[in-house]
Amino acid sequence: MLEHQYSISESISKRYFKEIEMMNQYEGIEKFFDIEAQLLRQINQLEAEAAKKSLQELLNILSIRAGKQFFRAVRHYFVILSSVVTRKLIENQVPSKKVFAFNVACVEMIDERMNDAEYLQFADDLIEFYIYVISERKQPYYKHQTVNKVIMFIDDEIESDLSVEDIASYFKISTSHLSRIFKEHVGITLVEYLNVRRVEESQYYLRHTNKSISDISEQFHFCNQSYYTRIFKKYVGVTPKHFKDNPELEYFRFQLPERLL
Repeated sequence: MLEHQYSISESISKRYFKEIEMMNQYEGIEKFFDIEAQLLRQINQLEAEAAKKSLQELLNILSIRAGKQFFRAVRHYFVILSSVVTRKLIENQVPSKKVFAFNVACVEMIDERMNDAEYLQFADDLIEFYIYVISERKQPYYKHQTVNKVIMFIDDEIESDLSVEDIASYFKISTSHLSRIFKEHVGITLVEYLNVRRVEESQYYLRHTNKSISDISEQFHFCNQSYYTRIFKKYVGVTPKHFKDNPELEYFRFQLPERLL
């Protein structure tokens, strides 16, 4: 057993030093982790286009070393990058169940949906997914702390069958008071905000899972598929089916009114 462990350790050490020698042959590789740090900052700051460019730079550097094994290396790196972003979610105090689901979803997307011929488009989609999940956890800065807490609560429990009454009960305030302060500070009603967040979240299930539109409608607790389609089109501008069938369409993101911050 000890001999076996030693042989593995020795093999890894030899591979490590051989790799260092090989890396000295390539220019630009020393910039890799600086660019990666820049990429993570851009993701955390929700700078989608800048993050996509940084990831492209990383893939270009990766291609220098990987050669014929490039697509395999890309797959491996996407898994590693997803794990790094997962740790960022933990730092942002995202609930464990959502962090775990995010990590699993990323790995499944990479395994099942990454096409070598379209890896650049997949890289862009991955960045969009990272930013979507990170943006969920951005602390709102309204003057009323209860409103901030309600927004965070909804983000954490968006797949639950939440109602205004449920949320008011959780925060131990009346529904009328909750509705009033939410509309006053956010600019839309709480019911509208619940629909907005459900539509936002559902886009990723339409685009990245094989679930039917009916199942997704039920998952996000719309009363029926027809109502889901109407609400989805109101905010996104197209039907769920059209969005699902046209991956070039951008994701809808609701912008909270800055004038009320």
